[in-house]
Amino acid sequence: MYWLELLVLTFYTGALLFIFMYSISQLSLVYHYRKASRKGLIKKPAEVSSEYQHPIVTVQLPIYNELYVVERLIDSVAALDWPKDKLEVQVLDDSNDETVDLIAAKVKVWQEKGIDIQHIRREDRKGFKAGALQYGTSIAKGEYLAIFDADFVPQPDFLKGSVPHFASDEKIGVVQTRWGHINEKYSMLTKLQAFGLNTHFRVEQNGRFQGGHFLNFNGTAGVWRKTCIEDAGGWKADTLTEDLDLSYRAQLNGWKIFYTPEIVAPAELPAAMGAIKSQQYRWTKGAAETSRKLLPKVLKAPLSFGTKFHATFHLLNSAVFICIVITALLSVPVLFIRNNSTSWEMLINISMIFLLGYVFLVVFYWNGFKDEKLSLWQNLKEFVPQMFMLLSVFLGLSVHNALAVFEGLIGKKSAFIRTPKFNITSKKDTWRGNKYFSKRINPLTLVEGFLSLYFFAGLGLAFYFHDFALLPFHILLSLGFLLVFYYSVQHTRHA
Repeated sequence: MYWLELLVLTFYTGALLFIFMYSISQLSLVYHYRKASRKGLIKKPAEVSSEYQHPIVTVQLPIYNELYVVERLIDSVAALDWPKDKLEVQVLDDSNDETVDLIAAKVKVWQEKGIDIQHIRREDRKGFKAGALQYGTSIAKGEYLAIFDADFVPQPDFLKGSVPHFASDEKIGVVQTRWGHINEKYSMLTKLQAFGLNTHFRVEQNGRFQGGHFLNFNGTAGVWRKTCIEDAGGWKADTLTEDLDLSYRAQLNGWKIFYTPEIVAPAELPAAMGAIKSQQYRWTKGAAETSRKLLPKVLKAPLSFGTKFHATFHLLNSAVFICIVITALLSVPVLFIRNNSTSWEMLINISMIFLLGYVFLVVFYWNGFKDEKLSLWQNLKEFVPQMFMLLSVFLGLSVHNALAVFEGLIGKKSAFIRTPKFNITSKKDTWRGNKYFSKRINPLTLVEGFLSLYFFAGLGLAFYFHDFALLPFHILLSLGFLLVFYYSVQHTRHA
């Protein structure tokens, strides 16, 4: 029993320590963000002078079976405010359904109106999105390449606010903008996703940029310098996050990523739990694959300690889910050890200190949420319930994401699974009948349902032992797994 207790507490404390260190890195980004905000250093959209020589820009639209949103995307790109003779649009279409015909018809309409837009088809889907982008880059006319995923609806001034920034520094390889949300108020799930993404773009990306640390192109709503892509080795399909991979390879080669949050590119958030899980799987597994591939190179590179520290936790951020699962599953045995053994009091007290990591993450999200125009009370009234629900769902997705991270870390390969798009922008819209929505319930969903019961048992143990130190954690876990289980089943049944 002694060795079993030691093993439980060692894994539990070690996982909490990693979460604690990760949260410290996030607090550091808050500091850089706040400092830049106070000094007015947050980058604005570029100002275009009358003497500005507009370069040729190629807009790339990687498409695979986007029946419901592709026309909306093409129309918005065709309306971009940029000289027609300096604009090329590539619809990189790997589709194998009716999307092909929709694109062909829409491209013809805009060609007849004078837009240089091409419907580009490859012989096969080799390399998935990365392969499509690499092929498009090889034949692109533009010296700058703007990329938009199918769920985006860029505003007409997007290029005017972003592309001129390249002229300020020849080492700028990417200009990344902030994502907006056209369906944020559709449901609780879309509202929580917007909450999390807003913090990423307002605090994390700003913090990395202002602190001089590595940041990443977010896969869409950004512009690349073509020579930067070529110098970094081009788009690669050996990870599921080709954007993170190329971003780090470019920065290791001395290129810079310029972040301007005042340019906002609206997009549609996934509204169904199945779509959210698909997206999360790709993001978390891809990040783990990229860390496996590039972290050794980062640590060997001639970079400052601060940049290496932040890059390490940036590349390993998806590993947090493995640590969450470890701490969650072991938290119930820890309750028994706390109340039936006196041998581990010091180690248990140390592990309780590391729980502050979760508190630090709340501070991180608070800085991304609060509106300076509102009073503290108004901000708190909105923030507290949303933060509670975000943490719950975040924890509820931990097993699903941890499995994806584990696959990435051990090198298990899988196909690029696209996030199904629904064209849902108002509460009247529905995904019922959507041909891309999976009608099957994943067996892992049943595990999530079981885990909600497991952590409800942890709540019972808290009252049995009169030990409430882990009660908030178990409330979040039991509710989180219950919500993920419920939405997974409910959304599949109504597909």
